[in-house]
Amino acid sequence: MLYKLWRSFIKEVLLLKRDSGGIVIIFLMPLLLIITITLIQDSTFRSMEGTKIPIIFIDNDQSEVSKVIKKELETSKTFELITNFTEKSAEGAVFRGDYQMAIVIPENLSKDLNANINFKVEAIVSSFGIDPNSTQDQKPITTAKDIHLYFDPATNPSFKSSVMDAINKMVFEIENKKIYTAFQDQLGTTEDLDNKKLISFKEIMPAKANDAKPNSVQHNVPAWALFAIFFIVVPLSINLVKEKTQGTNVRIRISPAPYYIHILGKTCTYLIICIIQFLLMVAVGVYLFPYLGLPQFEVNGKMLDLLVVTLFSGLAAIGFGILLGTLAKTQEQSAPFGATSVVVLAAIGGIWVPVFLMPEFMQKIASFSPMNWGLNAYYDIILRNSRLGGIAKEIIFLFLFYIATVAISLLYEKKQHAV
Repeated sequence: MLYKLWRSFIKEVLLLKRDSGGIVIIFLMPLLLIITITLIQDSTFRSMEGTKIPIIFIDNDQSEVSKVIKKELETSKTFELITNFTEKSAEGAVFRGDYQMAIVIPENLSKDLNANINFKVEAIVSSFGIDPNSTQDQKPITTAKDIHLYFDPATNPSFKSSVMDAINKMVFEIENKKIYTAFQDQLGTTEDLDNKKLISFKEIMPAKANDAKPNSVQHNVPAWALFAIFFIVVPLSINLVKEKTQGTNVRIRISPAPYYIHILGKTCTYLIICIIQFLLMVAVGVYLFPYLGLPQFEVNGKMLDLLVVTLFSGLAAIGFGILLGTLAKTQEQSAPFGATSVVVLAAIGGIWVPVFLMPEFMQKIASFSPMNWGLNAYYDIILRNSRLGGIAKEIIFLFLFYIATVAISLLYEKKQHAV
């Protein structure tokens, strides 16, 4: 039995050796894809990360509150302040689309805010029977001060909301601090009543989580390795169709070896190809990418787990290729359908667009894609430091997919040749 399997394996290797075009597609095309796409995505990511958005800032207050707001915006990694505008010229520049937004601080903002807070604090202190320190006859400011925000009409609504929320937060913190200071002055206390956050947010990371955030290399190496693995559907299905059209399939059926040995021979051959493809992708990520100015792909302590995922992802791809080659009658059917189906599986599986950005209906469909199972398993290992036990579900799904597709192929082939 092992000898028959070995001879079947050798036959497949010889067939691939004669098909130089297929070898180029299997190995060279995925390498070109991963290098090109990673360079494009990484350069785009870095340019966006390092570029500040120019916004117009007009300070008609020139006092405490406006200086705090200006300082917060200047220290932000998001905005670059442009100050040589009047409100009228800023309005025209923003509405023409020259700038995304303008912020105009009104006159006497700090003065009126201080007066309003002091009046209210004195009223509260007086209600407790305590004589306020201030003897000034102050009146509340009844007219609200508006910070004018001008946005380019084409600006994304989420950008508008985030900017307004940030400014509201800054103003709230300023008001809160001034209220504490006003109470401290009225009560004549020297105790530190400066407002400090009593509740804050703390992100809890997994104990063994990777400190580095996911980057373009951590996404593209596993994603496009998976795409390359599934792209063997095309040459594998064409190979099976050729056997039927050239009569090789007949000789295989009348040989002493069972037909499933022939299928196992193809599985072993293309499984080795899948592993070689993955190793080439990893080699590019580890050794070539740093010379191209890209982050290095880290695989320390994870290589064995990654190879296990590659093994079962390869089985799923091989099963799909065997099924397609068994059902197709001509190369014109198998080749276009195989390539298209792999592209579709990649699209819905999260290879190009992350699944969480898809509509809810598409997210449910993605959960049925074998490429999504493999990608999730890769991510669990690379980004979440999971071991084999943490990816058991994805591995089982991939293996069952292989068993199901091969079983259907064998049953279909048996029915077609039943006497």
